Amino acid sequence: MNSLDKLDLDKPAPGRMTSFWSAVVLLATTPAFAHDEPVHDVKQAPPASAFDLSQWKITLPMDDDGDNKPDEVTVAKIQSYSHPDFFFLNEDGHMVFAAPNKAITTANSSNTRSELRQMLRGTNTRIGTHDAGNNFAVRARKGSDKFAAIGGKLNAALRIDHVALNAGEPQARAAYSVVVGQIHAVKYDNTRSGFGYGNEPIKIYYKKFPDHDAGMVFWNYERNLGKDDPDRNDLSVPVFGGNWDSTEDPGENGIKLGEEFSYEINVHENTMYVTFHNDRLGTVVHARSLVRGADAKDNPLAYGGDSLYFKAGVYNQCSTKSGGGNWYAACAGMGDWTVDKANGDYAQATFTQLSVSESTPPEE
Repeated sequence: MNSLDKLDLDKPAPGRMTSFWSAVVLLATTPAFAHDEPVHDVKQAPPASAFDLSQWKITLPMDDDGDNKPDEVTVAKIQSYSHPDFFFLNEDGHMVFAAPNKAITTANSSNTRSELRQMLRGTNTRIGTHDAGNNFAVRARKGSDKFAAIGGKLNAALRIDHVALNAGEPQARAAYSVVVGQIHAVKYDNTRSGFGYGNEPIKIYYKKFPDHDAGMVFWNYERNLGKDDPDRNDLSVPVFGGNWDSTEDPGENGIKLGEEFSYEINVHENTMYVTFHNDRLGTVVHARSLVRGADAKDNPLAYGGDSLYFKAGVYNQCSTKSGGGNWYAACAGMGDWTVDKANGDYAQATFTQLSVSESTPPEE
């Protein structure tokens, strides 16, 4: 049995390896195909009446309970919950998420969110949020049989309604963008194993500059390293129109506001398969090992020793914090939703489909 068959978390991670672009494999590009949009005969009802939210909680960009943290709605309570600004069904029965540039954020982020977090335990709160019984792992992880699932699959179809319009430091890569789906790793108290940094093997982005006709869809892989490691950076993979280094208008190669696209993240055994589709641009599929480093600077075993979970919704990347670089775009915002919405200082997406299920083998 080699180290990739069952990762031993009691041993430190060995040296780094491989090339990112050899590890991310473009498997297929196929012609467009039609897919049916779900029909929801629902008016003015909570999102859970039209979507299966039995394994999701939500974090919102507000602090109504006054605890100096973003409000969260549990799996039990989300079944009857909606918010008229940040989380609701529209008149077509589709699920809308919105987040202003300026609002309360979680402890380790400067970005606001109206975002679902997968809770595989459902309503069984005897299982801790970070426990194995509430998260999934790759097959190779030591103790993977103790997790709620080996891998998993997230499917979504959506359109981006709006991204932030005003950035003081537009050169920041995250300016004018929103994350609409991701896999997140649980942060461990002890990271001597070489895992548990709380990083993301995938974040799905939409980015559109204010003067462009169309935006770009891409996904980022974060090297799985400690917070203070200078090589802990995102590697950006283009899908439709470019990636976060692109500055030209993608035109017909991009996705316009209000134009639907879909994504599937399928973690099967030890590999993450990512599929994107747009009726006009077709289908793009990538694969990425989660037990081999993306390049010579990455954790050599990638996310093979982590506890993982899906997230979906709106994670607004237009931070009001200044500083440039990748993240700090000095985006405008007053902290008043009515004013910020009128000024275009927010992100919003409408989901027509969202589901989680067991992983499946990739199509041949």
